[in-house]
Amino acid sequence: MDSQVNDLHADKLRSDPRVVEAERLLREALQDAQAGIDGPRPPHPHRRQEYQAMLERLAAARGGPTYFPYIASGIGQGPWVELVDGSIKLDFITGIGVHGLGHSHPALLAAGLRAALEDTVMQGNLQQHRASLDIMERLLTIAQAGGAKLDHCMLTTSGAMANENALKIAFHNRHPADRVLALDNCFAGRSLATAQLTDRPLYRVGLPTALTVDYIPPEDPQHSPESRQRSLAAADKLLRRHPGKYAVLWLELVAGEGGYYPGSTEFFVQLIERVKADGALVVFDEVQTFGRLSRPFAFQHFGLDAHADIVTVGKITQLCATLYGSQLKPTAPILSQTFTAASSSIEACRTVLDELENSQCFGEQGGNVQRHEYFASRLQQLADKHVGKIAGPWGAGMMIAFTPGDGSAECARDLVHRLFDAGLMSFVAGSTPARVRFLPPPAVTTRQHIDAAIEILDHVLADWTGKSTQTPTAGGKD
Repeated sequence: MDSQVNDLHADKLRSDPRVVEAERLLREALQDAQAGIDGPRPPHPHRRQEYQAMLERLAAARGGPTYFPYIASGIGQGPWVELVDGSIKLDFITGIGVHGLGHSHPALLAAGLRAALEDTVMQGNLQQHRASLDIMERLLTIAQAGGAKLDHCMLTTSGAMANENALKIAFHNRHPADRVLALDNCFAGRSLATAQLTDRPLYRVGLPTALTVDYIPPEDPQHSPESRQRSLAAADKLLRRHPGKYAVLWLELVAGEGGYYPGSTEFFVQLIERVKADGALVVFDEVQTFGRLSRPFAFQHFGLDAHADIVTVGKITQLCATLYGSQLKPTAPILSQTFTAASSSIEACRTVLDELENSQCFGEQGGNVQRHEYFASRLQQLADKHVGKIAGPWGAGMMIAFTPGDGSAECARDLVHRLFDAGLMSFVAGSTPARVRFLPPPAVTTRQHIDAAIEILDHVLADWTGKSTQTPTAGGKD
């Protein structure tokens, strides 16, 4: 039979010479437009008034001002991004860890073009396409590399929804157990259920109680035996008080909103073994950690593959997902949603996974580890130069953080906004102390980018007192 009889029309479209040429021309145009986006630049004076008006309109439309006066123009290069006021910022927070390839990456341009050729913008429950299948299988293959028994992958549109699905799977499997055990400063999202799990009381104001969550202290940053025993004793006390009632142990292996403090394998193993003896499942929340340590998953970085029951991913993957073992497959139709992900998000995820691997981010001496060591060493130099203004620990992998000044929330916010005005984007984390954090794009960040960040930070610290009596220069909803 003539092979052309079986050719798919979709494949003919993708291989059409006009499409191939369009991609080439778009890449060329992008490269030309990116010329000069390679360093910080202040706003253009003649754009200030128009930009301020746009910010006011944005605040009115969304119900409050944005955290930063940030409206993107639509182009960048690597970690550099251009705003509508004409300024160029070094984006080392990347949407709180979303843009793993930085801004205007040519491979993402190509991914967007492939997605534009799909028949629909969104994929969903009643329709799946080839790329959906591919990305589910790829995520599972990566997750299973060290022996984790993760057999199924549910795609979704947000980290909060991925975490909701994880909770539903766990509660369904462990019914009638209905409690959750988590570490202090846990952050899981702001939906009705995940807001209960997130250790931020203000996020629950006026909301009904949807979950019963108990918190225990994590290890201290020094991983002292005393702190470990204190945490394990607190867990043991709760498990004895409510035997058989905990469905889930919820773990962020590097505390995200808690301040970028990594735990230790020894601590995690002891805690997991104790809660599993009581019948609880373990959820590794990797919405922020995926792609940023020595292995794709943080549970692999810490050697916890054998303990992974349910795992969630998001942010850097451009879509979100819940991975779980076949023994946890629900026996009722509790997992379903209209949208699983946008066609563009799925293509972008495939591209991000390719670039993370091709840029050799992973390994004991891979790019993520080397960049962290270099960034940490440069921060330590600043700490030695500006005594009392910044202090470690410095985080883990491509999750960089420091304690600013007196460690107050006001101090952290003030420094973050001063850095933004000077051309460097960061964000706050933690509470006692408050921290300043960076999430540089792993696949494209170079030592030159880190040096540029250090130069800006050095300049700002020179004129900054590090005291909480200062008034923040900007603010709004985060």
